[in-house]
Amino acid sequence: MDRTLTLLGIESSCDDTAAAVVRASEAGTAEILSSEVLGQTALHADFGGVVPEIAARAHAERLDGVVEAALERAGVTLDDIDGIAVTAGPGLIGGGLSGVMLARGLAAAKGLTLVPVNHLAGHALPPRLTDGTAFPYLMLLVSGGHCQFLLVEDVDRFRRLGGTIDGAPGEAFDKTAKLLGLLQPGGPAVEAEAAGGDPARFRFPRPLLDREGCDMSFSGLKTALLRARDALVKAQGGITLQDRRDLCAGFQAAVAEVLAVKTERALAMCEVRPTALCVAGGVAANKAIRAMLETVSARAGVPFLAPPLRLCTDNAAMIAWAGIEQLRAGAPPSPDFTARPRWPLDETAPALLGSGRKGAKA
Repeated sequence: MDRTLTLLGIESSCDDTAAAVVRASEAGTAEILSSEVLGQTALHADFGGVVPEIAARAHAERLDGVVEAALERAGVTLDDIDGIAVTAGPGLIGGGLSGVMLARGLAAAKGLTLVPVNHLAGHALPPRLTDGTAFPYLMLLVSGGHCQFLLVEDVDRFRRLGGTIDGAPGEAFDKTAKLLGLLQPGGPAVEAEAAGGDPARFRFPRPLLDREGCDMSFSGLKTALLRARDALVKAQGGITLQDRRDLCAGFQAAVAEVLAVKTERALAMCEVRPTALCVAGGVAANKAIRAMLETVSARAGVPFLAPPLRLCTDNAAMIAWAGIEQLRAGAPPSPDFTARPRWPLDETAPALLGSGRKGAKA
């Protein structure tokens, strides 16, 4: 399929309600005509994390307006659209269903092609949108809900080299912020505090560095921070501003080192030299982590690539682009599908520990 394609993308897998319009030309160039994202931080602020029921209700209320805004900003109508790409999983089932049902309704009403997109594929493919990165490349997807190394071999072929056996780094940053009384989302708050802290004062564990491969764990790190905080409270009746900064700096240094070492191992596991080391997800915005990954990349002689932050965090432009990639690769439209809470990109990889009784989420 070589003709110009214009797709509407819809994303509602967690707590960002998003819609976007992306156009790809016959020559292979692509343009993001619009990208609208409505976050839900204020709705979940009192709970220290995303509440699925609240998120689902907000998606149902906001999706129509976000789609309308994306079309208006792009200067198009549904009559100008060739198809709709929508996140069908993995993610919170309530939000996923809201997006899928809206997409199915619009597609049926206008006779449009409908493309279900794996949310993780959406995160993995933007390097091709922004930089035309050739296959295969190594993607470190590091966000609030996911963390894994993916060798991206083709539009629909992903090989998972490793990942977390428990919570993701983004979740760890959020919980660290909650433990220390910082605002959500935790990533930017912890990074800001760490800038004024001493990373050597608290030497937190680096989980699984003694284990071969590139699987990771962050639950023990959160526990270590909790114990360090409680020890300070017991000894001095609370924690000072400098204590908090040092705790954040020590925590951030531990996460960065784990990710750097595991990235080195993932690069060594690639049988074919990857064209680039790419990173995506909200945690990719952390300057300390990014600097260490750039060092690893330079040492390995592999180009480092991080798409713009607006394409690293959850958005619908990446979903529209993934839909375009799938259509151009010859994937048949799939009108009969529903949202899936679990949808591993690499169906052949063994489930990571802690994936739940119903199987691997991603």
